[in-house]
Amino acid sequence: MAVWVGHAVTAAVALLFFLYGAKLSKEAVVEGISHWRLQSLVFASTYVLFPLIGLATARASRLFLPGELSAGLLFLCLLPSTVQASIAFTAIARGNVSAALCSASMSNLLGVVLTPALVALTLGGHGAGIDPHALGSIALQLLLPFALGQALRPWLRPALERRRAVTALVDRGSILLIVYAAFGEGMVAGIWGRVGLHDLLIVLSFDGVMLAAMLAATTAACRLLGLDRADEIAVVFCGSKKSMAGGIPMANILFPGPGVALVVLPLMLFHQAQLFACAALARRYAACRADQDIARELHARLARQPASLPAGPVRRPELNRSCR
Repeated sequence: MAVWVGHAVTAAVALLFFLYGAKLSKEAVVEGISHWRLQSLVFASTYVLFPLIGLATARASRLFLPGELSAGLLFLCLLPSTVQASIAFTAIARGNVSAALCSASMSNLLGVVLTPALVALTLGGHGAGIDPHALGSIALQLLLPFALGQALRPWLRPALERRRAVTALVDRGSILLIVYAAFGEGMVAGIWGRVGLHDLLIVLSFDGVMLAAMLAATTAACRLLGLDRADEIAVVFCGSKKSMAGGIPMANILFPGPGVALVVLPLMLFHQAQLFACAALARRYAACRADQDIARELHARLARQPASLPAGPVRRPELNRSCR
C-alpha cells in the first residue's frame, strides 16, 4: 500500500507542476518586468529578506524545537509567493492587480529553481535529512513537467480556462494527497510523539513574528521608495506570503522520509496565519481607499461651488491618519 501511495504522490507532484506551467502566462511575466522597482522589491522580500529572517529564526528556534521543525521554519522562508491569494487580496484592497499577477507569477517561475538551490545552500547543517540526489528528483518531478506545461500552454490554455473547476480540484486534491502521505508516514514512524501542544504554540509564535516583520518591512520599504498606494498593496501582499501549494510538493522531494511531516508543519500553520492577517489588512486598505475617494469627491464638489461657501479659504476634507 505504501509503495502505491508513493507512486501516486510522485504522479501528483508532476501533474501539479505541469498545470502550473500550463497556467502561467508568459505575457504577464514579460509585462511585469517593466515595473522594475516594484518587481525588485518583491524579489528582494521573497528571496533575500525572508531567507535572512528565516536563518535567524531557525537558529533561535533550535533552542526550543526539534530539528525538523526548526528546519521547517527556515524552509518556509525560502519558498515563492502565492499566486491566487496574492492577487485576491490585492484586488480586495483595491491595489495594482496586474502588478500582483506579474510579481506572483515571476516569484513562482523563479522559485522552481531558486528554492531548491537555497535549500541546498542553507539547510545542509540543520539536521533536516536532505537527500543529495534531490536535485535530480527536482529536475524530473518539477522542472520537466513545468517546462512541458509551458511548452503546451498555447494548446492547453482554452481547455484549462473552460474547466477551471476541474483544475482547481486537481490542485487541491494533489496537495491533500501529498499531505496525507507525509503525515501518514510520520504517524507510522511515530514522530508525532515528539511534538506536543507546547511545540505547536512555539512554532505558531515564530510564524506570527516572521509574518508581522515582513508586513512591516514591505510597507516601510514601499513608503521609503515613494511607491503609490496601489503599488504598495501589491508589494505587501506578494512579498509577505509563502506558497503552501508549491512548498509541500517541494518538501516531499527535498526531505524524503517521515521527517517531512514536521518540516511542512510550520508552513501549514504559517499559511493559516497569513490568510487571517492579510484578510484583515486587505479590508483596512480597502476602507482607506474608500475614505480617500470620498474625500477627493467632496473636495471636487466644494471646488465647483465657490458661491455657496462662506468667506475664507476652502479646507480639504481630512483623511483618516491611519490611511496615509
